[in-house]
Amino acid sequence: MDTFYKNLGAKIRNLRDQKGLSQEKLAGLLGISRISLSQIENGDRKISAEEISDLSKIFNVSTDELLDSKQDIKVILEKAKSEKLKPETAIRISVPQQKLDKFKEVLLYILNKVGSKPNIGETVIYKLLYFIDFNFYEKYEEQLIGATYIRNHYGPTPKEFAKIIQEMEKEDLIKVKDEYFQYPQTKYLPKRAPKLDILMAHEIKMIDDVLDELSDMNALRISEYSHNDIPWQITEEGKTIDYESVFYRTPQYSVRSYDGEDI
Repeated sequence: MDTFYKNLGAKIRNLRDQKGLSQEKLAGLLGISRISLSQIENGDRKISAEEISDLSKIFNVSTDELLDSKQDIKVILEKAKSEKLKPETAIRISVPQQKLDKFKEVLLYILNKVGSKPNIGETVIYKLLYFIDFNFYEKYEEQLIGATYIRNHYGPTPKEFAKIIQEMEKEDLIKVKDEYFQYPQTKYLPKRAPKLDILMAHEIKMIDDVLDELSDMNALRISEYSHNDIPWQITEEGKTIDYESVFYRTPQYSVRSYDGEDI
């Protein structure tokens, strides 16, 4: 096999490790044997277009990102004293400390309020965060969390999520692998209450409004619901969803009155 398949296999193995999936689990999701997956990761087996498509959905990356061996996506959590980083070809999503703190407390607020519901797994959390962020931006023309959301087959996905969860697992929450109606589910259990002094009253109200409206939806239903929102519809697969697109929403999804009364 050539260098391309070696590099692609290494990238798939790295993404699998980041996702916390065993070879057996990922092979099952792809509908192939564990030996076949091992061969792919070692660069000893070619990979089909269908398998590439399935992997892009599983890892929440575009097929272009998956196939480009020279490009990776890195989420950088900024600290009080920023470290000097070596220049590289990776796409960087920089998360300032203030934004990181807000993300953590909003997530903990969500988990403390609705995280115990059986339907609240990782996929549902992605969509709740999206609607909190985009509804807030539409109504107030400023960001609440301001996460970077990517369009993929399952709906909007916050790109920073996995990196921030990795940091929060130390003291803030517990990651649990579970099942919901025989489907694999990743749940997060909070280890502490949110610091409400970081959240303003109108921010909490927006979070509560979204949770009241959407937190009873399962993963399939809320994903389908997100697919009918204009920001997701007008974004290309694998691309970043532009916050400004909320101003083109249909009345069903809009949270703002444009007659001058709700500005």
